[in-house]
Amino acid sequence: KNLQSINDVFVPCSDTLSACRMRSKMLAKQLDHVDMEIEREEEAGNVAAVSRLRAVSSRLCTELETEKELELGLALTLKQNLVELWQIETEQGKYNILREQLQKDEEELQMQYQEERKVRIWKEKITALQAEGTRRTREKREEKARREREERNKKLLEDAKRNHEKAVCFLRQSMARIHQKNAKEEVKAQEHMERRIQAVLSLKTSITSNRERLQTLQILNKAKALEAKKEEMKMREAITAEGGNVIKEIYLHKRQQEHEKKKEAFRELQKSRKLEIVSRILQERASIHKQRKSQSPAKAIKARALFRLFCFVLLNVQVIEFCLKIPQATTKHKTLCLQNLCSFTKVMAVSISLAQDVLWESGDEDTERDKTLLVPEFPGLWNQEYDLHKVPKAEDPTQLAIRAMRKQMAEKKKEELQTGIVHKQTVPGQGHKGCAFHSKPSCIHFKDFDVGQIYKKKIVLTNTSYCVNYCRLVGISECLKDFISVHFDPPGKMSSGMSCEFLVTFKPMINEGLEGAVMFMAQTGSFSVPLKCTVKTCMLALDKELIDFGSLVVGETISRTISLTNSGALGTTFK
Repeated sequence: KNLQSINDVFVPCSDTLSACRMRSKMLAKQLDHVDMEIEREEEAGNVAAVSRLRAVSSRLCTELETEKELELGLALTLKQNLVELWQIETEQGKYNILREQLQKDEEELQMQYQEERKVRIWKEKITALQAEGTRRTREKREEKARREREERNKKLLEDAKRNHEKAVCFLRQSMARIHQKNAKEEVKAQEHMERRIQAVLSLKTSITSNRERLQTLQILNKAKALEAKKEEMKMREAITAEGGNVIKEIYLHKRQQEHEKKKEAFRELQKSRKLEIVSRILQERASIHKQRKSQSPAKAIKARALFRLFCFVLLNVQVIEFCLKIPQATTKHKTLCLQNLCSFTKVMAVSISLAQDVLWESGDEDTERDKTLLVPEFPGLWNQEYDLHKVPKAEDPTQLAIRAMRKQMAEKKKEELQTGIVHKQTVPGQGHKGCAFHSKPSCIHFKDFDVGQIYKKKIVLTNTSYCVNYCRLVGISECLKDFISVHFDPPGKMSSGMSCEFLVTFKPMINEGLEGAVMFMAQTGSFSVPLKCTVKTCMLALDKELIDFGSLVVGETISRTISLTNSGALGTTFK
């Protein structure tokens, strides 16, 4: 390659050198000719022509000097190229020996390749013969397996035919039964359809009869609405005349009306529950009457058990009366509820006496069957034994005093719990330290939330104190009230180790992190469960802190792989 490049440079350089010599000869001839012209013009005395010819002569002299300098430079480069050419030719002569040696090595390598090719062909022939042998043995095995499979299939087909015949027989019998069943169901469906048609007709007649009543009720409702508007306008005028806050007074009036409606709905619900209890008692009476006719006489234990159930119902009535003594209820509502309760107790007493008579007439029955018929709603009252014919004795004055003291202590505890005054609870030998309730999980964490979605979590509170404790919800942090709602039903008394649940609902409106707490009040003091809401974030982490290549050899290349992991819920780019 060096020789070719020098030849490429040498040839144009010699050409330019010859051209330069030719130009210098031509310039020398022109210069001689101009000198002769100058002498002739001087003899003639033509000054203008002499000055012009002298300018031409000076120009030709400068051109001749540049050409000579160029000629010298080209001659020098030509000599250098010749020297390099001679050096390359000498080096090429040295490398000819190596080229010949390389050709010999390539020929020997080709011979080795041919020998290896022959050995490989021989080995391939041997492996082909072995594969042919294995193929033949495999075909023999497959043929044997095919014959065995055909025999097995024949046996299976015969068995399938026999089973099919049996299945057809059973299917015919079952189809006959199904047809009979369908015929019965069709008859029942026709009877049910007839009953429904009659019910629809009766409903149609009742609708037509009640249409006028509905119209009158609508008119009455409109009149009531107009009266309510008039009363509201009068109230507004009266309040404005007195100089009070109109919006506040109207809001309080509406709240009072809503409270009265809720009280009315509660009374209706209470009446329905009373009727349900009475209906259950009557059903029990009817079932006992049937058992008296069909089975042996019942035992007296059954009568006592049913009498306990009636006493339990009366106890519930007393509890409702106590609930009505809450200060928030008005005197009017209290009197109405107490009147209803008194009437309810009279009805219950009559039903108890009737059921008692029936039970004493029915006699004795098996105890195990009696236990399955009467299951208490709350265990504990069944452990008490009552004698129906025993007249209650006058209580001891000491017992009455003890009962009064206990009642006073319970009222004191209730007042302290309402005011927030708490006491340290202890057991013999040790005292309770720390929070009385333990929450699971310890922190309510809503992680990676989306705006607009609804998230719910159920939290378990466990009483970790040494004695009976109470728990009630106080509220949540101010910053969480627009996004968090808590549903908590107070469980009442909780023994040590008992637990209760509450539901936390989170509805995010903004994509921001929130922190706060759900606050509770216990008998041993206030406590709170921390609450945290975190938005989606990206958490990038590498699997290696140090890239260690170990010991290397100069010129060796070693690569290591590093994993970048995003364990967060938000995607991101990296560089």
